[in-house]
Amino acid sequence: MQTDESFRHKKEYLETVPGIAHKTIASLLCYLPELGSLNRKQIASGLAPYACESGQLRGKAIIKRGRSSIRKALYMPILVFISFNPLIRHFYERLRKQGKAAKVALTACMRKLLTILNAMLKTLQPWNPKLLDI
Repeated sequence: MQTDESFRHKKEYLETVPGIAHKTIASLLCYLPELGSLNRKQIASGLAPYACESGQLRGKAIIKRGRSSIRKALYMPILVFISFNPLIRHFYERLRKQGKAAKVALTACMRKLLTILNAMLKTLQPWNPKLLDI
C-alpha cells in the first residue's frame, strides 16, 4: 500500500476514522479497491439483503451475494462503532426500537459505515463526525 500512490492516499484518509484499525483498512483496500469511486447504492450492494421469494413462497431476506470478505472485515469495527460512536449507536438503537433483529441492524450499520467511508474517499475529506447526518 505504501508504493501505490492511490492506495496510500486512501489509507491516510481511512486512518482518520476512529475505530478502524490497520487490518480493516488493508482488507477494505484489498477486497474493495473501487472504494471512493462508486455511488452509495453501488458500494453498499454487497451488503444488501435479497428476499427469498418465488410465487407464493415468502421467506426471510438473506445475504447470499456480494463480497463476504467485506462483511467479515466490517463486522468487528461496527461493534466498536456501536459501542463508542454516538452517531452509529443512535442509528443502531433506532433500528432495534423499530423491531429489527440484531444482525439486521448490524448489517444496516455496516452499510451506513461503508457509504460514509466511500463518501470520505470520494470527496477527499478526513473523518469529521460533525458533518455526518445519520
